[in-house]
Amino acid sequence: MKRILLYLLVMVVGLSCSKPQKSQSEKKLGLGAADASKMPKLAAGKIDRIPDFQSKYIDSRSVDVYLPDGYSKENKYAVLYMHDGLMLFDSTVTWNKQEWMVDEHITNLLKEKKIEDVIVVAVPNNGKYRSSEYLPQEAISGLDDELLIKIKDKRLAGKMISNNYLKFLTSELKPYIDNNYSTYTDREHTFVMGSSMGGLISLYAICEYPEVFGGAGCLSTHWPMVYAEAFTADENKKITDGIINYTRTHLPDPKTHKIYFDYGTETLDSQYEPYQLRIDEVMKEKGFSSSNWITKKFEGQNHSERAWQSRLDIPLVFLLGK
Repeated sequence: MKRILLYLLVMVVGLSCSKPQKSQSEKKLGLGAADASKMPKLAAGKIDRIPDFQSKYIDSRSVDVYLPDGYSKENKYAVLYMHDGLMLFDSTVTWNKQEWMVDEHITNLLKEKKIEDVIVVAVPNNGKYRSSEYLPQEAISGLDDELLIKIKDKRLAGKMISNNYLKFLTSELKPYIDNNYSTYTDREHTFVMGSSMGGLISLYAICEYPEVFGGAGCLSTHWPMVYAEAFTADENKKITDGIINYTRTHLPDPKTHKIYFDYGTETLDSQYEPYQLRIDEVMKEKGFSSSNWITKKFEGQNHSERAWQSRLDIPLVFLLGK
């Protein structure tokens, strides 16, 4: 009897060990995630993947560099750094089967001679710590300890690392890109763009590093910064006052910088207009005008890659227009 039981146990263990494991591409992607194991398929241009880019500031990750058709070392290119980099080119690898269609937009605008030559550096988010890297930490640094702990617990998976994320972009990734690609290295040709929390970190980047970034595209900027339903009305006010006050004291010089904002009116975007109107007043106070600042409202558009790709030409032409 013991021999029979032992035989059955060995059979069960053997079968469980031999069961094939699902690859990353076969696993169901969670909210905001994309399959990093696949190279994005493009309509035009090509991608250079920098595998496992090491950083002393944040976790390592692969970075994609999009080079448009005709890229040549004989020419110089502006550089656009984009957050949530795996959501930009290929809907088949993303969690919601949507994309920004960056390669299509860049290709068409270059053909139409509406923008200067540019490459795109697509930096993927870090999953669990996406908000930790994207929420501007100086904007909440003045909050009381109890609220700060609650934000870390409810929104930031226990840590704030947006300052480190920007150090990675400016002191590690940018030098690598400039050393390995034919780029203009100056502020006038260096831009940053993202949506939602990626809009926040884009604004934060141009405010914290005005000597590096000459323009920022902030689509559907998530001004509440946290999940509003997890906080009281008073707490939400303190948090959003934080980003608005930070913007008031840290905006770059309008003579040398451009900033683009937009928002829709559906789903999560429906929350943004009151905050965006306050930011717009700050922009006016600081001397920004139609030559260096745009805010656009898109009726009926929601909070999704499909919505952002439908209007991507506008910030691209505003920031990179000839």
